[in-house]
Amino acid sequence: MSSSYWPLIKFVPAQTHFKFTRLAPYAAIVSGIAVIASVISFFVIGLNFGTDFKGGTLIEINTPGPAPLAQLRAALNTAGLHDAQVQGFGGPSAALLRFRPAENADPMAGVNPLKDRLSKQFPGIQFKRVEVVGAKVSGELFTSGLMALGLAIALMLVYIWFRFQLQFGFGAVIAIFHDLILTIGMLSFLRIEFSMTSIAALLTIIGYSMNEKVITFDRLRENLRKYKRTTLRDIIDLSENERLSRTLITGSTALLALAGMLFMGGPTLFPLVFAMVFGIIIGTYSSIYVALPIILVWGVRRNDDEAKPLPQRP
Repeated sequence: MSSSYWPLIKFVPAQTHFKFTRLAPYAAIVSGIAVIASVISFFVIGLNFGTDFKGGTLIEINTPGPAPLAQLRAALNTAGLHDAQVQGFGGPSAALLRFRPAENADPMAGVNPLKDRLSKQFPGIQFKRVEVVGAKVSGELFTSGLMALGLAIALMLVYIWFRFQLQFGFGAVIAIFHDLILTIGMLSFLRIEFSMTSIAALLTIIGYSMNEKVITFDRLRENLRKYKRTTLRDIIDLSENERLSRTLITGSTALLALAGMLFMGGPTLFPLVFAMVFGIIIGTYSSIYVALPIILVWGVRRNDDEAKPLPQRP
């Protein structure tokens, strides 16, 4: 795209010559401090578990017209319920209400008063089902979520190992752990609700972060075959400068797509979108300053043959 169609593109240089590896030692210190702070926040402050992991009451409703989610959410908040959530479910007139009872209280104690309150405020409302999620079920959900994260990381390690080299896979896994720890630490420090949607956000972060690592490693491997006498440090800098524009465009596009939901999606979507936005930023950073420095310290095998073009068909 020429600058006549997008004037701002002229501010992006066609070629850059940043020395990324020079900042690697300082980035390692920053990452180490951030990881330690995240671990301390997790064990001292803890996660703000939502109804999915704490247990609570779920009510499915139908309204005569489109479900007024904002008004329903306000009604639950004024009722004094803990961790009250409202979200669309199925058709436009259906919604799910979630809330957590007070400590040591009967989970069904607040159901009938809430029904009476909503029936008066929203005439014609129908209550389709009422379910209670116990602490045991919530604990099983949390364990299943952790297993899903662990399995995803293990499969990523095997994929990178077979596609590239072992040190590439090790660097990618360490970088993903770095991303997850910082994201969880940020959620803990800011007391943002942690629910099953947060697990989905963490899995999305793993996928995005791994995609960044694969693109980074692929360009590095290509240059390792092309410049056999150049030092690994210079090849890493060259590779990152070559893919810098792609990284900026991809990351900014993803962040722009999420920005609308972050500021206008309401409290229901905020935990999910915030985790994804923070994870994308950290995932881009870790591709350069966590995964690649590990490869720089470990070293790579450089006896691969040069890439050869495929023969042309007659």
